[in-house]
Amino acid sequence: MARFDGKVALVTGAASGIGRGIAEAFAREGGHAVIADLNRDAAEATARAINAAGGAASAVAMDVTDETQVDDGVEAIVARTGRIDILVSNAGIQIVKPVQEFSLAEWRKMLAIHLDGAFLTTRACLRHMYAQKSGAIIYMGSVHSKEASKLKAPYVTAKHGLMGLSKTVAKEGAAYNVRSNVVCPGFVRTPLVEKQIPEQAATLGLTEEQVIRDVMLRDTVDATFTTIEDVAEAVLYYAGFPTNALTGQSMVVSHGWHMG
Repeated sequence: MARFDGKVALVTGAASGIGRGIAEAFAREGGHAVIADLNRDAAEATARAINAAGGAASAVAMDVTDETQVDDGVEAIVARTGRIDILVSNAGIQIVKPVQEFSLAEWRKMLAIHLDGAFLTTRACLRHMYAQKSGAIIYMGSVHSKEASKLKAPYVTAKHGLMGLSKTVAKEGAAYNVRSNVVCPGFVRTPLVEKQIPEQAATLGLTEEQVIRDVMLRDTVDATFTTIEDVAEAVLYYAGFPTNALTGQSMVVSHGWHMG
């Protein structure tokens, strides 16, 4: 048997980037990956690609900041598959600028997607995980769950907040055999990061090469970007762990950027 035969995983923000890589890895291991994304067409295209490659996947359009969409989406998943075993709360965006230049609307948008979205999807999934007495929730944190960087105040705030949510869910979920953990990647060269390179170069007065070398990869042990595959493997490790021995924890996947 494959590692996740018969298991259903909801992955938010899964039409591209890290989320897509996680969904593809989960399907390769025998599970049914539910691709949740704001972009319905992209979500459906990703599900079709996974199915064409021999995996099992379906799609659901979901704005993770919309309570009704989240609740209805999760209910539709359970109606279709009969269960939900894993939530990977991955949906996120990035806005890069100094604190004094952030508008309140930008601040609220960042926290809504990262924190409100994590809360709403967690709550909707826990209702079913508690009933079936099993489940695993993995939050997509960041090295910025443990460190801070210039120009990223709401992002750093939100990623720190996920640590607190995860620890609380771990304590409350233990009686139902539901585990909760956080994966904290370093910089992964996704479209989200590619967009940041020229933005940070302009704001910091550096070349794009300097941003990569002296900002993004400066504190790694080998000046290497973390890969989507690295992150997906860490997520699957948490998702597949069999007992409450591993809950309320965080794993940094960053080529040594953050240690400890």
